[in-house]
Amino acid sequence: MVYLDYSASTKICKEAIDTYVKVSTSFYANPNSMHTLGLKSKKLIDESLKKIAFNLGVKSSEIIFTSGASESNNTALKGICYKYKNRKNHIISTKLEHSSVLETLNFLEKEGFNVDYVDIDDNGLVDLNHLKRLINDKTILVSINAVSSELGIKQPLEEISKIVKSYDCFFHSDVTQLVGKEKVDLSMLDLASLSSQKFYGPKSIGILYKKEKINLEPLIHGGKSTTSYRSGTPDPALIASMSKALTVATTSLEENINKVKSLNSYLLSKLKNLDIQINSNEYSIPHIVNISLKNINSETMLHALEQDEIFISTKTACSNGDYSEAVYSLTKNMERAKRSLRISISHLTTKEELDFFVDKLSYYIKTL
Repeated sequence: MVYLDYSASTKICKEAIDTYVKVSTSFYANPNSMHTLGLKSKKLIDESLKKIAFNLGVKSSEIIFTSGASESNNTALKGICYKYKNRKNHIISTKLEHSSVLETLNFLEKEGFNVDYVDIDDNGLVDLNHLKRLINDKTILVSINAVSSELGIKQPLEEISKIVKSYDCFFHSDVTQLVGKEKVDLSMLDLASLSSQKFYGPKSIGILYKKEKINLEPLIHGGKSTTSYRSGTPDPALIASMSKALTVATTSLEENINKVKSLNSYLLSKLKNLDIQINSNEYSIPHIVNISLKNINSETMLHALEQDEIFISTKTACSNGDYSEAVYSLTKNMERAKRSLRISISHLTTKEELDFFVDKLSYYIKTL
């Protein structure tokens, strides 16, 4: 099997699995309970929370546990807009966002908020001059992802942050595709979303980072939890295993980055010999390579490769529609957007796997 869909989800690491099993069997009491077993579960969560905060470079009080990045994005966007709806009603974002942001923005427009999408340049980067023209005294929130999940293009968050901070509004970023792959400075952001399953942790848990002094209207009310901004019984096993996965990823970060960079160069050198168009560019992180086929539907190719147990994506797994909005925004070419494939690699990927993939891709390009 050749798995090249790491941007959709990763295999949980052994350290996180071992932690999950241990905690599930030994710390199963409700951490909100006042008895001894409950207090032990709460203590474990508090310890895990401190480790997560340390690895992210934030305060423990700034972390909200969620079910994943989609909930984090919804909580950030709706939470800010509902809390301050009587003051401002303008939001700025891009067409490169994950569907959990784009669909939330569509919903908020129906609720009476005005949404503008900032232009991107020929490299897929936010047009900073256009952002300066769009942002105004009515702007409540700017939401721009750190990395496009389809193209891998990394946005200049620091420069964007300087523009946003010159106005009385909030800056949110979905950093899901960056955490565990590169160092991330969350201090430039007011809110940030991330998901455990992207850095070899368990599914069904994520984080919304929120600066301490910012208030939100919660999506889920009622019931004691680790924070007033998201009710529900916290799961010690999920939290502890996510903490372990983040620690492992952070500890081996530099080594893993160097390996992925080498694999990326190797893959691109082989892809350049094929009759395809490469959509990712020098601003893309090395973990994601997006290509477009010239005369073959992307889903046809996906299922052909699947026969050889090669697994890739046509676009973000959560997205709707029959084309990639991100690829279309970059290329302005609908055919390229309909025929795009996302290859996402990892430090676990081998050159032998890439050889096998490219050989099969080449074969199907010629025969389909």
